[in-house]
Amino acid sequence: MRGVVRARAPLRLGLAGGGTDVSPYSDTYGGCVLNATIDRFALASVRLRDDRQVEFFSTDLNRIERLDLSEPFSTDEGLRLHRGVYRRLMEQFNGGEFIPLTMTTHVESPLGSGLGSSSALVVAMIEALREVVHAPLGEYEVARLAFDIERRELALQGGKQDQYAATFGGFNFIEFERDGHVIVNPLRVKSRIANELETSMVLFFTGASRDSAAIIEKQSTNVAIGGSALEAMHDLKTNAVLMKQALLLGDIHRLADLLELGWTAKKRTSPAVANAEIDAIYDVARANGAMAGKISGAGGGGFFMFIADPIRRPELVRRLAQIPNGSVEVCRFTSDGVATWRYG
Repeated sequence: MRGVVRARAPLRLGLAGGGTDVSPYSDTYGGCVLNATIDRFALASVRLRDDRQVEFFSTDLNRIERLDLSEPFSTDEGLRLHRGVYRRLMEQFNGGEFIPLTMTTHVESPLGSGLGSSSALVVAMIEALREVVHAPLGEYEVARLAFDIERRELALQGGKQDQYAATFGGFNFIEFERDGHVIVNPLRVKSRIANELETSMVLFFTGASRDSAAIIEKQSTNVAIGGSALEAMHDLKTNAVLMKQALLLGDIHRLADLLELGWTAKKRTSPAVANAEIDAIYDVARANGAMAGKISGAGGGGFFMFIADPIRRPELVRRLAQIPNGSVEVCRFTSDGVATWRYG
C-alpha cells in the first residue's frame, strides 16, 4: 500500500430519545432515538511501516504509543480504543497477522463533549483499517463492529446510537429492538427545514467535560429499579417519535416544545444529568431568547443545544458569550456518514 489511508466520521447531536439505546432499557422495552450529524469529525490516518512496530498517535490528546509486534499487548491500558480496534481488525480480517503501521487520529471536539466523539473515532479507525486489510464490511456491519469493540470487548459504558450515527450520517431515526436488532431510518428532511433548524440553533460548550460512563451507570441502575426513572425513559422514547414528526413537518416551535419536555424527562433519569452550573446556564439562555435547550449526550456537562427564534438568536449568542469558561460554537448539519480515501 502506497501513501496514506484516511477516514473521517461525523459527530452527532442527540435530539431526542437518548438513553433508550442503553441496556437494560433497550433490551427490555426497546428504544428509539432521533439524531443528526454535524460538521465536526473524528479523523484517522494509516501509513504502513517497514519495521515490526505499530504506532498510535492521538494528536488531540498529544499522546504517542509504540508497541513491538513481536510481543503481545494489552487493551486494558494506554490508548485503549486504538489498541482494541487495531487488534480486532487484524485478528478477524487479516488472519491474525499484525501489520506494522502508524495510525494517527484527531477528534474535532473535546473529550466528554456529549457529541459521540469516542464512537465516531472508533468508526473512523475501523474504516481506515478496513481499507488497509480489504475487509468486506457494509454500513450496518461497521456500526455493529464498532459497538462490539467499544461496549463488549473494551467494556466501556454507553449506548448504541453513536456508532450508527457516525457510520450512516445525516438525520436518522434509529430503532433498537429488544433482541438487539437495530434499524436505521434515514429521514428525508427538506433543505428549508434543515436550514431553519440550523438558523435557530445555538451550541454552547459549558467548559466542563464529564464522565458519561458514571452517569449512564447510574441511569441504568435507576431504570432497573423502576419508578420515576423508568417512567422518564418511556417518556423519552415517546418524545423521539413525536419529535421526528415535528421535524419532518418543519414545525420548529413544536420541536422546541418537545426538546424542553425531553430535557425535563432526561433530568428525571438521574440527579447527575444536571447541576447548579448547568441550571444557571439554562436560565440565562431562556431569559435571553432561547425557546428550549438540552445537553447533548448523557448530561453533566459538554454541549448545550438551544433553539431560539432566528431574530433573537444574535441576542442569545451575545449573552452566552459572556459566561465564563464557556464558548458559543457554530456547526452545520451534514448528510454523509463515514468516508474513506487514499492519498499519495
